[in-house]
Amino acid sequence: MQSEDSSEVFKLETIPKGDSTISSPLRWGNDCIQLEFEVGNDQPVALVSMTFSPCHEAYSSIPQSVGSSSSRVPADSAEPKTQRITFLGRLPMVQIEASGRGTGHTICGRRLIETSLGQALRFASWKTWHTNGVSNLEIRQESQEHGIECSQLFQVADGDLMFKVTTSIKNTLEDDLVLESLPTYCQLFGQTNGLDETKDRLAGWQLAECRNDWLGEGRWSWKSLREICPLLKNDMVGRTPQGAYSCISEGTFSTGQALPMGVLTSSKQGITWLFQIEHNGPWRWEVGESEKSEGYFALSGPTYKNHDWSVVLHKDQQFTSVPVSVAPSSNFDQAVESVTNYRRHWHLAMDKLKTPEIIFNDYMNTLNGDPSTDRLLPLIKAAGSMGAEVFCIDAGWYDDTGDWWPSVGEWKPSTTRFPGGLGEVMDAIKREHMIPGLWLEPEVVGVKSPLAKKLPDSAFFQHAGHRVVEQNRYLLDFRNPQTIRHMNEVIDRLVGDFGVGYFKFDYNVMPGPGTTYRADSPGEGLLGHNRAYREWIKGLYRRHPNLILENCSSGGMRTDFAQSSVFHLLSTSDQQDFGRYASISATAPMAMLPEQAGNWAYPAADMDDESFCFALTNTLLGHFFLSGYLNRFSEHQLKMVRDAIDVYRRIIGGRVATGVPFWPLGLPGWYDDKLALGIRSARDQGADGVRDGVLITVWARCTSDGHLDLPLPMFTNRDCRVQVLYPCFADRDGKSDSWRYVWHKERGSLEVHMPEEGYTARTLLIRE
Repeated sequence: MQSEDSSEVFKLETIPKGDSTISSPLRWGNDCIQLEFEVGNDQPVALVSMTFSPCHEAYSSIPQSVGSSSSRVPADSAEPKTQRITFLGRLPMVQIEASGRGTGHTICGRRLIETSLGQALRFASWKTWHTNGVSNLEIRQESQEHGIECSQLFQVADGDLMFKVTTSIKNTLEDDLVLESLPTYCQLFGQTNGLDETKDRLAGWQLAECRNDWLGEGRWSWKSLREICPLLKNDMVGRTPQGAYSCISEGTFSTGQALPMGVLTSSKQGITWLFQIEHNGPWRWEVGESEKSEGYFALSGPTYKNHDWSVVLHKDQQFTSVPVSVAPSSNFDQAVESVTNYRRHWHLAMDKLKTPEIIFNDYMNTLNGDPSTDRLLPLIKAAGSMGAEVFCIDAGWYDDTGDWWPSVGEWKPSTTRFPGGLGEVMDAIKREHMIPGLWLEPEVVGVKSPLAKKLPDSAFFQHAGHRVVEQNRYLLDFRNPQTIRHMNEVIDRLVGDFGVGYFKFDYNVMPGPGTTYRADSPGEGLLGHNRAYREWIKGLYRRHPNLILENCSSGGMRTDFAQSSVFHLLSTSDQQDFGRYASISATAPMAMLPEQAGNWAYPAADMDDESFCFALTNTLLGHFFLSGYLNRFSEHQLKMVRDAIDVYRRIIGGRVATGVPFWPLGLPGWYDDKLALGIRSARDQGADGVRDGVLITVWARCTSDGHLDLPLPMFTNRDCRVQVLYPCFADRDGKSDSWRYVWHKERGSLEVHMPEEGYTARTLLIRE
């Protein structure tokens, strides 16, 4: 969602040249948050305070100390209160690096901050307006000496704490401005409690970050700031450190190495910051030590040093950075609620997320990219009988050669795989009252595809006049109108000819830093392509309003908010081990909305009952995403699938689509033998978020002790009952369940006993 300028509420203030008497701070925000900026003509604009008042105070599951997940304990709950964070230093919010302008960094360093051009900016004007439920603030700064105008746009939705920022820069001189770095937003950690000047202000701060890899998404960990930003006694040499702790993602997989987000928290200060970079390409964020040992964070899209990105601005040309968003909170769970609310508000197709579909896909641990009429028809009949609402045919449906990887591009149905035509299979899907779906990889053309010779070189990524090729694929450049026309024709044809209502858009290559064709640098070409691809996705909804789109990039390699905000759901991984997948399922709602998390459930006929249910449980607190040879299951196993779908449709799905995730045991580690994910009501559906109870899935993976205390402090001193939603048991009181549950009212804790061997999981509803 993008807000447009409105004159409903409009203010404009310009500081007269030479006026040094301006001392009143600039204040802006909504009913929940107010930012206060210091302005004047003798220094850059800087944030001096932030005041916020959440609707309620969530309990927190931040780590008590750095280490294993077992060290994560909840803090005491507290009543809602207004909190004010002050910033002792004056860190310029805008930082700029450019060749031929300024003098680079003010001191030697590898950081995004402390640039001479950022320090040279001076306040020029500001304006505010409100439209479509969003408050907007634009702050304009300039440096006449260096010929730069810069504006920052702040946006916050009514009732939200999390605010969005974009930064734009304009060249006002005749000489070209060669821009090399423009972080969108830089900010200090701040403090709520007065501290002695001699004390270390980074002490007690911790950082949560998430490392990703193919098959290994969602690996969150906590680090002490002083572990990653060591105390160097740099005050003895009269300057700040040269370095910082940086997290950098390269190339086309925006989340292939890490998530473009992080959480900073200090229990001593009662402050938590959650930030995210909203970009489907390269990015960098960093945390470090500023003046007087104050912590800072800086959020950026691509840079020259990290991503081979630069852009040349001629006179009066402008560049706009990638969006970022920041949430202030008093604890971890409040920050999670803020980002969840933010993602729902800014999602392009929020209405489609309110009713998650039951989706069957033929790929994972099933056909694995080798579909045919004979293989699909039994699966279609079985999926229809289970109550699936979408049936998606995955990779290979277009290939006649038996080697589908290098033949992608034209997206015309195979005649050898479907002797009676693809329409025969699609009609079978419709007869089962399911929406037909197809897998596409719209950004690539295989080297063996006839389309590779039909399209001109200008339609592809290039390097020095030659097409970029990687893994037998050429990369389509969505800045080119011919590329857009081709892909629009493909989508229109498949929708028109076969009634396709669901597309899974995949992406599986890493081609390098970008394209040099009609670009000042490879990184600039890639950024232009990233933005054009997202605009194309938005355009598909205008062409086909009922289309359902899934985002997949080798699983979860592009789960940034730029992507997730325009897709209905996301594949979270290609991981084929159901036991390992639990870690991915449990952490997915940190990266995306819980109702978008397409966590695979792929039960198999040779599994025992506990493993079978474990595999299905992986998908229950997300968007129901099923695979597996349903046509080979026993009646008993089919009933377990039906039970899962039934309880999801009746109880779970609606709560997931409107709820807020929480982690009673803290964010799980990759190797943890016990994991837990909860969903509670959003604050506008119950004052304490537990009026209708909370959903919790607990996974146990070959645990050695078979015992778990599940802290639920929101229920302290309340009489609660535990209902096992899945698996279902024939006896109503669940006495046949091998798990046992004991509620401890006085400490708000559920004692859980489970088998000590194998893979076993339960999804529970806990309420008064």
